[in-house]
Amino acid sequence: MQKKIYLAGPDVFLANAREILGQKADLTRAAGFIPLCPGDLEVPPRDTKKGLGLAISAINEGMMREADAVIANLTPFRGLAADVGTSFELGFMCALDKVVYGYTNFATDHFQRCADYYGGTLVKSDDGRTRGPDGLSIEDFDMADNLMLDGGIESRGGVFVVGNAPQDALYTDLDAFRECLRLVSLRYAS
Repeated sequence: MQKKIYLAGPDVFLANAREILGQKADLTRAAGFIPLCPGDLEVPPRDTKKGLGLAISAINEGMMREADAVIANLTPFRGLAADVGTSFELGFMCALDKVVYGYTNFATDHFQRCADYYGGTLVKSDDGRTRGPDGLSIEDFDMADNLMLDGGIESRGGVFVVGNAPQDALYTDLDAFRECLRLVSLRYAS
């Protein structure tokens, strides 16, 4: 029986979302899996915007329950870290004890992104933590993103693939996604 992979990520927000999700779905099928894409859903009309949002959330949760695994695009989105919805989806799949893999197309790690956010103005506090000028501590664990994302993936035997796409291809470069597919294929082959 073919395994189903939920394709999580901010791809649905791209101007060329259908094209990118279509390419990912094709690659997933070519690797021998059934893709479950959040962008591939039919949502009946709702009376309110909130009602529509809740319906989409319910459909996505249903797809995640049906999936055997997830590959999450954790490339920083609209800020320093992974898309908040994708982070929820990764956590949801971890809680369901599914196979979880993730990737980012941005090679700079979480600590350095935070340091850049603060313009490099970091200090060591009396408790030994590195802090920004606002006093907030910064995670410094040599991880691609927040420790819960890296930890959730690795503690379940997955891999967080770090790519290095050009700035203009952060959300369209599929090399790191392909590597995740290769690694998931190897996992299921053994």
